[in-house]
Amino acid sequence: MQIDLIIAQAVSRAVKELYGVDTPAEKIVPQATRKEFEGNLTVVTFPWVKAARKSPEQTGTEIGEWLVKNEPAVSRFNVIKGFLNLVIEPTYWCEVLRHIAGTTDYGTVAPTDRSPLVMVEYSSPNTNKPLHLGHLRNILLGHSLSQILAACGNRVVKTNIVNDRGIHICKSMLAWQKWGEGATPESTGKKGDHLIGDFYVLFDKHYKAELAQLKTQGMSDEEAEKASTLMAEAREMLRRWEQGDEQVRSLWRMMNEWVYAGFDATYERMGVGFDKIYYESQTYLEGKEKVLEGLEKGVMYRREDGSVWADLTADGLDHKLLLRSDGTSVYMTQDIGTARLRYQDYPIDKMIYVVGNEQNYHFQVLSLLLDKLGFSWGKGLVHFSYGMVELPNGKMKSREGTVVDADDLMEAMVSDARQVSDELGKLDGLPEAEAANVAETVGLGALKYFLLKVDPRKNMTFNPEESIDFNGNTGPFIQYTYARIRSVLRKAAEAGFQIGEYAAAVPCEREITLIQRLADYPSVVQEAGRSYSPALIANYAYDLVKEYNQFYHDCSILGETDPAKRSLRLALSETTANTVKSALNLLGIGVVERM
Repeated sequence: MQIDLIIAQAVSRAVKELYGVDTPAEKIVPQATRKEFEGNLTVVTFPWVKAARKSPEQTGTEIGEWLVKNEPAVSRFNVIKGFLNLVIEPTYWCEVLRHIAGTTDYGTVAPTDRSPLVMVEYSSPNTNKPLHLGHLRNILLGHSLSQILAACGNRVVKTNIVNDRGIHICKSMLAWQKWGEGATPESTGKKGDHLIGDFYVLFDKHYKAELAQLKTQGMSDEEAEKASTLMAEAREMLRRWEQGDEQVRSLWRMMNEWVYAGFDATYERMGVGFDKIYYESQTYLEGKEKVLEGLEKGVMYRREDGSVWADLTADGLDHKLLLRSDGTSVYMTQDIGTARLRYQDYPIDKMIYVVGNEQNYHFQVLSLLLDKLGFSWGKGLVHFSYGMVELPNGKMKSREGTVVDADDLMEAMVSDARQVSDELGKLDGLPEAEAANVAETVGLGALKYFLLKVDPRKNMTFNPEESIDFNGNTGPFIQYTYARIRSVLRKAAEAGFQIGEYAAAVPCEREITLIQRLADYPSVVQEAGRSYSPALIANYAYDLVKEYNQFYHDCSILGETDPAKRSLRLALSETTANTVKSALNLLGIGVVERM
């Protein structure tokens, strides 16, 4: 049993006996004692002051005395104002460690058939360009959040909505028709998503040139845009697509298949995937049907020009367009259609959209509309709103081709990891295949950790040089500590040292601190799930390896002659390694056994 739960239950019994107050143990949350005070766990006594009819200090003293007398795990206590600081009996920590080490999948909760079904949507790419740095933060947050929610006992469905239709897709298609000369991924040696992205940039280049030419004839910006023949051709292609023109549809299918193959390769290298992928081309008509159904029920209304709207003024918002006067849909309509299909496919209890904070208003509206249209989870949908990610030299622009491509960035990270690892001697003696695997794992781990360790709600700047550092709050530092522990355990096995009985060992302060940090893991996982914050897991992993490195520095492991103490330290090392591996797995980060 976890030490914080034991203390919570003991305090619950104490206040019942002392003051006649029924306080459920789950309402009592012991916290780690602040470093400047003596103690391991602290309980706030203010909730029982009124019942005790005594000061917070006197109340804390009475509870502390009861615990010392009745709970074997409590050695002594002190009270600072209304805070009861408890010192746990040193030998008891061995029992805590034994519980942790003996718990399969420690820190996580296995889902059951009755567990809530949570759907998480992330990635949501457009098929006119490859994935870029902004997508990386989205995908890594979505994947990690899915892992964390599953570890909290939820059934999780990972889903993706691909934006595979619209004017932006037609721009790439038109550019390929005009200037592609039959280029294919095979003929060019390019990934399909990169090839199509090149044509999207090429369209923008020709479009800007056309606008500049028209403006030399005295046209204003608006007049030039209306007079553009290139944009008119793109709109005509979109019209033909919507009418089901087979020539346009055939080209669209071919180019999209190139993009999907490229996306799949990127996802595979990132180590992410999806249980179900939806396509906008399949959902937008569903949305129109659902909106018209809402119109019949009086949830929506039609204006004189034929457009369909929702009046959300009673909810503190405005009027929202759902179908244009020509009957075409908007993004909101498409999201409603996607929601309808998902609800048909899965009995969703909660829907989480991983989308940047520039879409906050969109999801506020979507939540209200889904609720009005009868989706049981609509009002409680979660918009996992995250901040933008930039590079030190500024923002990225897709149309101008200045985005940081995800494939190029991952390749650069792996290359940098190989160079830094070679320079530091981390790969000395490793076969080439293993050295390459270490570089791949460390490079991608550095990228993922750097993007995930920041509070997701904040904007951030990604600095590749800072991310690949074997010291400090980085992925490589955590991965290297894991490899160090595995090395210690291998050397112990070679020396014939096994993890034997350690109940007789009296842990020192450094060992107790590390055990307590390990004991925190389940509550950190649960809080990360409640607050939708992979950053909590990332920073826990960093704090844990910092504590281990202090322990490693202060406490001899293989040189310890007392068998019980040596077994305790080996058990601590093995349990720390397992917990680090578990935490990194929740972030989608791998480990290496040697470095």
